[in-house]
Amino acid sequence: MDPAAPFAVAPTDPSAPSVTFATAPAPAPAPAPPSPGDTKAVAGRQAVSVSRAADDLLGRVEDWGPTVTPAGTFQLTPVRPERDLPLLGRWMNDPAVAAFWKLAGDESVTEQHLRAQLGGDGRSVPCLGVLEGTPMSYWEIYRADLDSLARHYPARPHDTGIHLLIGGVADRGRGLGSTLLRAVADLVLDRRPSCARVVAEPDLRNTPSVSAFLSAGFRFSAEVDLPDKRAALMVRDRALRDLL
Repeated sequence: MDPAAPFAVAPTDPSAPSVTFATAPAPAPAPAPPSPGDTKAVAGRQAVSVSRAADDLLGRVEDWGPTVTPAGTFQLTPVRPERDLPLLGRWMNDPAVAAFWKLAGDESVTEQHLRAQLGGDGRSVPCLGVLEGTPMSYWEIYRADLDSLARHYPARPHDTGIHLLIGGVADRGRGLGSTLLRAVADLVLDRRPSCARVVAEPDLRNTPSVSAFLSAGFRFSAEVDLPDKRAALMVRDRALRDLL
């Protein structure tokens, strides 16, 4: 085991669309044309509805607030590319990180990855992990049941997934990843009452990452073949959170 290896749980495809099957409803009578005032009111309600739907997919990660861990106070802060791209670009170009995330290159590579999430419907939220006021990790909190991952395991409604990497070499190999994984998984379960499981799919080759999840109260569920890797499906169950 390489103690300096990154906790690099790279994503499958958080922007992949979900598929909903439904029978077609019977055609309804054509409504009367709305007045201009009615049109504006409907448009306004639709905009609010779309915004709330996006917020509700993960329960507004930006409002989850800080949590106290054995390593200090930790908080997830949604990424702002104009502020965070240089830092994230440096992390993605660390060879140990690039081996799993595959986002090495100029900043436009990382930016494209971030914009795909930030411009989506809220099913995946990219975040900086801030420990004692210092950004030191990158996280993606995503709806696993709405992700392409759901095609590869028996997903349940509201399953919530985690991708992460620890940015600095000095923060690796000393148990910090396990501490923060447990803290973030508990944040998900505390802030999302409808979620019964937190899942992750680290590359099987990334032994330090798999070990960190086990130490953080996740259980090994299965090996899954994803398009770009063979992964260990790790699960932290709400029902077992006080036992593991």
